[in-house]
Amino acid sequence: MTAAQAQPLRPIQFGSPTVDVEHRPDGVMLLRPREPLAAYPERLSDRLDHWAAAAPDRVFLAERAGETAWRSVTYATARAKARAIAGALLERGLSPERPLMILSGNGIDHGLMALAALYAGIPVCPVSPAYSLVSKDFGKLRHAVGLLTPGLVFVDKAAAYATAIDATVPAGTEVVAATGEIAGRAVTPLAALLARADDARVEAARAAVHSGTIAKFLLTSGSTGMPKAVINTQRMLCANQVMLRETLAFLKHEPPVIIDWLPWNHTFGGNHNVGLVLFNGGSLYIDDGKPTPDGIAATVRNLREIAPTVYFNVPKGYEALVAYLSADASLRRSFFSRLNCLFFAGASLARHVWDALDQIAIAETGARIPMLTGLGATETAPFCMSVTPQTSRSGHVGLPVAGNEIKLVPSGNKLEVRVRGPNVTPGYWRQQEMTEKAFDEEGFYKFGDALKPVDPTDFSKGFDFDGRIAEDFKLATGTWVSVGPLRAQIIAACAPLVRDVVIAGIDRQDLSAIVILDLDGVRAASPHLSGVSDLAAITADPALRAAVQARLAAMAASASGSATRVVRAILMDVPPSIDRGEITDKGSINQRAVLECRQALVEDLYAPVPSARVIRATE
Repeated sequence: MTAAQAQPLRPIQFGSPTVDVEHRPDGVMLLRPREPLAAYPERLSDRLDHWAAAAPDRVFLAERAGETAWRSVTYATARAKARAIAGALLERGLSPERPLMILSGNGIDHGLMALAALYAGIPVCPVSPAYSLVSKDFGKLRHAVGLLTPGLVFVDKAAAYATAIDATVPAGTEVVAATGEIAGRAVTPLAALLARADDARVEAARAAVHSGTIAKFLLTSGSTGMPKAVINTQRMLCANQVMLRETLAFLKHEPPVIIDWLPWNHTFGGNHNVGLVLFNGGSLYIDDGKPTPDGIAATVRNLREIAPTVYFNVPKGYEALVAYLSADASLRRSFFSRLNCLFFAGASLARHVWDALDQIAIAETGARIPMLTGLGATETAPFCMSVTPQTSRSGHVGLPVAGNEIKLVPSGNKLEVRVRGPNVTPGYWRQQEMTEKAFDEEGFYKFGDALKPVDPTDFSKGFDFDGRIAEDFKLATGTWVSVGPLRAQIIAACAPLVRDVVIAGIDRQDLSAIVILDLDGVRAASPHLSGVSDLAAITADPALRAAVQARLAAMAASASGSATRVVRAILMDVPPSIDRGEITDKGSINQRAVLECRQALVEDLYAPVPSARVIRATE
């Protein structure tokens, strides 16, 4: 335990998950929360109606409107505009067969379109901007359009998405834009939808929405490369928000204020965070920054103006923020002034970043701010398992929250985790075969992840993440390699130089790695590379290679055996490709796709006489 970890936590009201455990003769275990899930509404729009009446003038959504101003909509205004747009969507006959597709980043207009669809019972599919703005061949976007057959496509800025729309959206599909035009194509201005008068048809549609109505299609690539459309029902969204509210119990007494950049086409940003604000009558300030050297300044500017009560980010975001919090007293004062907790997801949070946040919080407030995380998926809406403030640490996912029944199934030397509950998807849209594969015979969704108990004799102490089952493999010796934990160890050992690692070694005698550098961390640690943009030149830098070699050598020297000892590595000098499925729109690395696409690198790693680009960790 570090000195910071010995300091007290800021007290917050928090649920206390407890479980009963059923042991079956075949080794399967079932974990059931003792507390039942509280009642939840039929429709998420019920909460918009509630807050529009209870707090009509409270800011619901806000976004930057220049350097010094914010554009915002109140709950009453958001409801009125959403109902107007809902009527226009109903007139166009949108439905699950012809849903609303949104090709935009986070923004008020995006939010109003999504709210309108939810209000009218029309599914909405927010699509990653990367499919349109990063992809070169638009393969994933074309697949998504073909899979979903949208009846209407919304964009915030028509010009930015014009090329992608021309390449993938059929000419007969209506395009609505907040601003701009597309040459040679009719574009309906959003103002035309907002001008429609509210009427009884909208109320009738809202009343017809029930817990089984499809609210969203969320695209997830998984291990297949091409997107699957995860069905999100009203039941999933509403039940999940009650799970969150009962766990983060302080939400019952103080409407949350968050400032957040996490994309709405992902379940973390779009379901978890937007839903948390709407359900509890809070205010969401859309952060136009990003956890990058170029984007963090905007986030810091926003945090100077808006003090959050809950703060959500990915580990990279916290890493980027630490330096600013350390150096800027006014930022610290604002950031911690009413902060109940921090929350991360998407990857492990490095110990040195966590310790730095604790130390800064202690210096500013006299206590640590609870840092929370858990386990979830797009298919679980996403909240499923949660740590407590007292048990939280990187790699720990805690216990199932009320409403979620967890099944642990022996798989080799691991325990595969599965879940059943009202927050779990009924399946993948128009992909029945994939749906059938995703569930077992008892209706449990198969995460594909493994867990291990903190204490095998006392499950009340919760569980740690133990990697993805599909990523694990055997060496030629028959020894199992647990890829997930090993990747985390390498990334931690090489911080801040390494963003991710692909582990090679299937049916080989030993392990090797393809290393994806964290270019921000590399440049911060190696000032002589700060002005270098060519990845090949960076990966060839002798000092950088020596630093990576030294850290891998130290790991290898302390490894317990061949399943944890990486003997050779190559620094990837061509970035992973979203078009080839190597990198998902969430920014995560697809291990299988990288190994398939980079077979030449794997062969070099195992060549009797490897090339000069191979780093020898054990020689």
